[in-house]
Amino acid sequence: MVRLISLLLVVVVAGMSQGLLLPLLSILLERAGVSSDLNGMNSMALYIGIFFTMFVVEKPVIRFGYKRVIIAGMILVTLTTLLFPLTQSLAVWFVLRMLVGVGDSSLHFATQLWIVTSSPADRRGRYISLYGMAYGAGFSLGPLGINLLPLGPTVPFLVSSLFFAAVLLLVLRIPNEIPERVAKSASEENRFVRTYRLVWFALIPSFLYGIMEATMNSSFPLYGLRIDLNQQWISLLLVAFGIGGLILQLPLGIWSDKIGRKPVLMTCGAVGALLFFAIPAAGDNLPLLFIFFSLAGGLVGSFFSLGLAYAADNLPRRILPAANVIASIHFSIGSILGPGIGGYGIRYISNHSMFLFLGAGFLLFAVLGFLFRPKRAAEALTA
Repeated sequence: MVRLISLLLVVVVAGMSQGLLLPLLSILLERAGVSSDLNGMNSMALYIGIFFTMFVVEKPVIRFGYKRVIIAGMILVTLTTLLFPLTQSLAVWFVLRMLVGVGDSSLHFATQLWIVTSSPADRRGRYISLYGMAYGAGFSLGPLGINLLPLGPTVPFLVSSLFFAAVLLLVLRIPNEIPERVAKSASEENRFVRTYRLVWFALIPSFLYGIMEATMNSSFPLYGLRIDLNQQWISLLLVAFGIGGLILQLPLGIWSDKIGRKPVLMTCGAVGALLFFAIPAAGDNLPLLFIFFSLAGGLVGSFFSLGLAYAADNLPRRILPAANVIASIHFSIGSILGPGIGGYGIRYISNHSMFLFLGAGFLLFAVLGFLFRPKRAAEALTA
């Protein structure tokens, strides 16, 4: 239990760091006069680091164990975070963001795998849900750190680093473990193609979730400043968006167990799209914005987990790991594209373009649901 609590705290502070750095750095660059498109492109660096780390992190975990990789990731993120206030060079910040992505990806991979492999089979789902909620809680609380800016531009970075240092002391006390090596399947080269063929619809939510999360946290602060919202309200609206996802995550999961994942995903996508379309109409009306943000975040905040659950419903156990890998890659690609699309849209189309783009994406997903036939996918597998 001590190990589980320590790992969950790692996930919380990692989520807080990521939830803070995206809007904080966007606001600081906006204040420095950096254009929205360059601002968005700089935000992509975090997810580029996450994306490329996924292809190499497995070997260090197998060789050195979970604990050492987690510690290395935490130290890398902590030291890199302390370097941000020393310069506002776009090139240096791009590199620093990539390093934060490398550290975040490493500690998340090791933490998640450690929880999965050490959990009893009858409680594994519960523990993984705790992992997801820990990250969501941290990511939602992170933007509140923006409110520390009046105390000085270095204060939010220092506070984030102190949280990492405190949790690092707990991680140092738990014993290390090394995962078992798993033999590769002879049909490994085919499992990704087969997964796409069978559950392509269930793999779209992870891509949409990545675009949505990165766009909201990197581009919405720019949008908020341009409609004259102060940084405190910007941070609170981002928190409302994240809290909505936490509150509705369990009810939506229960609902999907009762009536099926597909109708829940399609309904959430369609209603979420309408809410995104409605946000520009709310202008700077804070009560309306809070309602729209909370509901939109609640409906699409579970897209990643619901998509994976739907894939698991329609795939044989032997190729389920492929679905998890693809979903992670989709999330990373979406996260890389999101800030750039949001930044370019704000500069060259309109301030509202990010919400129109997100609304169109989720609406298209809901429509594509009518074309997907899971029974036919299952039949194709056995054919």
